[in-house]
Amino acid sequence: MKPIEWAVNTMPKTDDRHLPVMSPEEIKRARSFHESFPQYKETPLTKLPHMADHLGLGEIYIKDESYRFGLNAFKVLGGSYAMAKYVAKQTKKEVSDLPYQVLTSQALKEEFGQATFFTATDGNHGRGVAWAARQLGQKAVVFMPKGTTLNRFNNIKAEGADVTIEESNYDECVRMAADAASKVKNGVVVQDTAWDGYEEIPAWIMQGYGTMVMEADEQLKEYGCERPTHVFVQAGVGSLAGAVIGYFKNRYPVNPPICVVVEADVAACLYEGAKAGDGNIRIVDGDMQTIMAGLACGEPNTISWDILKNHTDTFISAPDWAAAQGMRMLAAPIKGDTPVTSGESGAAPFGVLASIMKDDSCQALREHLGLNKDSKVLLFSTEGDTDPDRYKAIVWEGKDR
Repeated sequence: MKPIEWAVNTMPKTDDRHLPVMSPEEIKRARSFHESFPQYKETPLTKLPHMADHLGLGEIYIKDESYRFGLNAFKVLGGSYAMAKYVAKQTKKEVSDLPYQVLTSQALKEEFGQATFFTATDGNHGRGVAWAARQLGQKAVVFMPKGTTLNRFNNIKAEGADVTIEESNYDECVRMAADAASKVKNGVVVQDTAWDGYEEIPAWIMQGYGTMVMEADEQLKEYGCERPTHVFVQAGVGSLAGAVIGYFKNRYPVNPPICVVVEADVAACLYEGAKAGDGNIRIVDGDMQTIMAGLACGEPNTISWDILKNHTDTFISAPDWAAAQGMRMLAAPIKGDTPVTSGESGAAPFGVLASIMKDDSCQALREHLGLNKDSKVLLFSTEGDTDPDRYKAIVWEGKDR
C-alpha cells in the first residue's frame, strides 16, 4: 500500500500581493450574488463529535457541498460568479447590479449579446459552468479528459452544453479550451486555473468559492466554535485551497488556523513544489489516473500558489486508498454522528486526517501539526456522489478504484 507523504512548508515568502483577492469585502459581494439565486440555500456544516473522540480530536466539522444548488458539488459557486463578473465588466456595471433576476433577464441578454463560455473539467466545474450558461441563456463548450466517466459526461450534456471527452489529460484540455475560445467570436475561457496573462477570471472563481467558506465560518460560530485550529483542504490546481486558506488568513490575520493541503499523489504538483522548497512552480504530467478525478491536475494556479506558499503549513500527497477510506468512514461514521455522502475528491482530506491520527507511520506529522484533544478541525466535502456507480463500487463493494 502506497504511503501518505508530506512536505512541511519551508518555501521563501512573497509580498502576498494576491491575498486581497480573498478579502472579506470581495467575499461579501460574492455571497450576496449567490444569495440572489432562487436555488440558494446554505449547505450543512456537519459536526462529528463521536468521530472526533474516536480519532483523538476535540471537534470535527465537515462542510457538505452535496446539497449545493441541486448540482451535488461546490464548483458552481465559482463559475457562476466569474460569469456574472464578466457580464458586469462587458456591460460596464457592478456585479451588485446584476442579481440573478437581472442577470437572467431578456433585457440584459439583449444588452450583453451572445457569448460562448469554454472550459475544461473532470466533471463538477464543467457542470457548474454549463448550468450557469443555461440560466443566462448563453452557450457552453466543455472539454473533458480521458478517463472521464459516462455519468459525469451525461450530467454536463443534460445542462445543454456542447461536451466532448478527449484523449488528453486535464491540463491539455485546458489548453484546448483556450485555443477553441480564441477562434470563436465572443469566446470566453472560464477556468479555475490561472497562468501568466490569464488571472482575472480565475480570481473571480476563487471569490465565488468564498461563499462556501464564509458560510462555514459563520456556521462554526453557531456551534460555539470561534474559529478552527486546523483546516484541511484538497487541491487540484489549487484554486479552492487558495480560496479557503486566503479567506482564513484575511479573516484571522493574527492567529489563522494551521492549514494543510491534500492532493492526489499522481498529480501532486503543489506537494512537489513544497518538497523542492525554492518557491518555484512544479508541473506534474502524464495520464494522472486516480479516483480523485477532481484533483487530477498537474499545473498550479499561479494566484493560488502565491497564497499557498505563504500560508500553508504542510502539503500532503495522498494515494487513492486514503480517499476511499474517507468516503467509507463519512458514509458510515460512529453511531450517533450524521453520515455524509462524500465523493472521491471530497473525502480525501478526511481520509488523510483519519490516517494521521491512527497510523503510527504518521506520528511525526501528527506531532508537527499539533493535532490532539484540543484540536478543532474543519474540512470541506466538495462533492457528493457525482458518479453514483463509482461511489457505490467504492463504498458498498470495497473497491479502491
